[in-house]
Amino acid sequence: MHLKILGHPVFTNLNFHMPMIVDLSHPLIMLQGENGSGKSTLLHSIYYALRGEKVEGYIYRLEPGGVKTESAYLFDAEQHNPRHQLDFFRDQPQMLEFLQTASHGQVMLALFRESFPKLPEGTVLLLDEPEMALSVSNQHRILKMLQELVDQKRFRIICATHSPVLIEASETYVINLDRHINKNVMTTDMGIQGASTIN
Repeated sequence: MHLKILGHPVFTNLNFHMPMIVDLSHPLIMLQGENGSGKSTLLHSIYYALRGEKVEGYIYRLEPGGVKTESAYLFDAEQHNPRHQLDFFRDQPQMLEFLQTASHGQVMLALFRESFPKLPEGTVLLLDEPEMALSVSNQHRILKMLQELVDQKRFRIICATHSPVLIEASETYVINLDRHINKNVMTTDMGIQGASTIN
């Protein structure tokens, strides 16, 4: 499966050359890059293209390669945190109690263990920073869970991530967005890692 981006107002502003061709043929893909490099933008663009949504200024050509593109599910760990949407669980007292007492990381693990496996077979699962709030050991756990979704339910999974655990895993295919000249990425005047930047 390949996505050809012919027109995109955000990517043009970030100095990505058009057309931009993204290889989505691997079943477990990590989008890597600095803050502001366009990972989340690309993830949302893939979602729009898979669903055939028409967004002004966004022009895509998707070559699905036998993938059912109607079953795309986008989860943004920051925007879709269930702990911030407790009203949805008023009729589920056990879940409500869990969300009110569990840590953010425990809630994220529950999504991987309980919710994502219930999505239809063959789902294209798009995850924005799924490692948010997870310890390194739990990042290894979700990597195993993602691979099981690929192997057992024929999922295709694309993650925007900063996690070395996910990026460096032999099971994943990495698309690095840092190779583009990008004025939206922080410059080196932020100081040396570990040193104070306060005058």
